[in-house]
Amino acid sequence: MATTIGLIRHGVTDWNNLGKAQGISDIPLNEEGIKQATALAYRLSGEEWDIIFSSNLTRAKQTAELIRNSLGAASVITDERIREINCGLTEGTTEEERIARWGVKWREQNLGMEDFQMVAKRGLNFLEELVVEHTDRRILIVSHGALIGLSLQHLLPQSFKKTYIDNTSITILTHNNNKWECQLYNCTKHL
Repeated sequence: MATTIGLIRHGVTDWNNLGKAQGISDIPLNEEGIKQATALAYRLSGEEWDIIFSSNLTRAKQTAELIRNSLGAASVITDERIREINCGLTEGTTEEERIARWGVKWREQNLGMEDFQMVAKRGLNFLEELVVEHTDRRILIVSHGALIGLSLQHLLPQSFKKTYIDNTSITILTHNNNKWECQLYNCTKHL
C-alpha cells in the first residue's frame, strides 16, 4: 500500500520577483502567480488526488484553491506546520539590503531566522503523520520553497544534497513499506 504525495510550491509573488525574503510575511500571488497556479491546476485536473493540504499563508492557499477548483475537491486543509521558514529580521529585504544592513556575513548573525534543522523537522513530522493517517491515498501539499527543499534534503539525503524548488513546481514522493522514493522532482512542464 503506497501513499503518494505531491509537493507543490506556491505561485510567484511580487516579492519573489523583487528578490525579497518572504518567510512568514503573508504576501499574495501576483497576476503571473495566478496564471502559473491555473496552469498547474489544469495539468492536475486529469489526475486523481484525494486530499489537498496547504500552508496557512495566502500565497499557498490561493494556489491550493485554484487546484481544488480544478479537481473538484471538497476543501483545502490548512496547516501552519507547512508554512515557510521564518526569516526573522531579514523578511522583506533583498540580498543587497541585507549586505548593506548586516554585512556580507549576515547569515552568521542571529537575525531571528528559524533554524534550517527545525524547518526540516516540521516538514518531516508532517509527512510522517500523513503516511500514518492517510495510508494508500494521493495527497497534494501546497507549501514553500525552503520547507519543501529542506524536507527533501533530510528525507532523501543521498538524492538531495542541494535543492532548488521553482514556483508551482511539483515533486512527487511515494511511501511504501516504510521507504520513501522520489518519482518526480521540481517539474514545471505546465509552464
